[in-house]
Amino acid sequence: MSAQPSNPPTWDIQNTHPELVEPLKEALREVVDPELGMNVIQLGLIRNVTMHPDHAQIVMILTTPFCPYAPAMLEITRQKAEAALQGPVQIEMGMEMWDFSMMEEGAGGDWRLF
Repeated sequence: MSAQPSNPPTWDIQNTHPELVEPLKEALREVVDPELGMNVIQLGLIRNVTMHPDHAQIVMILTTPFCPYAPAMLEITRQKAEAALQGPVQIEMGMEMWDFSMMEEGAGGDWRLF
């Protein structure tokens, strides 16, 4: 059983396509922030996922506005999401500022945050 984020984002697909949530989460757990060594799900960087008739849209934030790994992380996120959702995916950068409360419960244990 996976931990639930302490500040869980509301993904639109949880209501419209619930069967896609777990496969997408599992695929996105493979996208790791190289600086922090944690994946985008653990960090709570995926803030929303919406299914449209011809594509999916993911709203993603970064832990810092000037993350040097941003282009690579965004591209890998898109690729993994396309494989899981079996269709085109657009990534939109969210304007929300990341903070530790967005992490999955227990994910900050190594940093003694939780």
